[in-house]
Amino acid sequence: MALKHVGRIKKTKKKCAVAYRVIPGEPNNALIVMTEALDAAEHDSLMTLLDSQTGQAAYELGEAMARTSLPDGRLMLAGFHTTGKFMKVSTDQVEMTPNNKTSIPLDVLNKTIAEQKGVTIADLALKGKDGKTVEPPKAASEAAVDPVATYTDTPSDVLTDDALAAQYRSQADSLFKEAKRLREQAEDIAPTKRKSKSTIDG
Repeated sequence: MALKHVGRIKKTKKKCAVAYRVIPGEPNNALIVMTEALDAAEHDSLMTLLDSQTGQAAYELGEAMARTSLPDGRLMLAGFHTTGKFMKVSTDQVEMTPNNKTSIPLDVLNKTIAEQKGVTIADLALKGKDGKTVEPPKAASEAAVDPVATYTDTPSDVLTDDALAAQYRSQADSLFKEAKRLREQAEDIAPTKRKSKSTIDG
């Protein structure tokens, strides 16, 4: 079964999910999520969405992410955005992998789709109801979040090894703090039982 929205970085072969194949105003850039940067619960939620009819029917995965909740109740698109999980990369650095035997460069895929539709690559960008802007996802408990606008406002980033390493270090720090907090919560709920010396009889 072929899956849409699934890819990997050409250079490192690290897997990613492509939230937006084309960023509005930046036809040569895409917005992705590195799957290995997610914690287990987030990773499982993203994989479930990718495998679902909702995920596969979406023109851009970001549309489906905006309507999908993470286990902690946050909407996936907003949650990934606020925790820095999205990365803007050049489309020529990504290859789509719908299955284990197929790979196609994202820039080539976008060009092919645009030619088939008789439009420019820029025209493939997701548009809102006004036909011009990307409609930001809205959540009752969260302010409207539009990661596409956020990344469009920043200079185009080249996915260098240094940039990737810096992001991983930042995520590692966040995960370390989260792990420490969870351990403290676990200790509060059920303190670790230490073996009493009296039970060890030589």
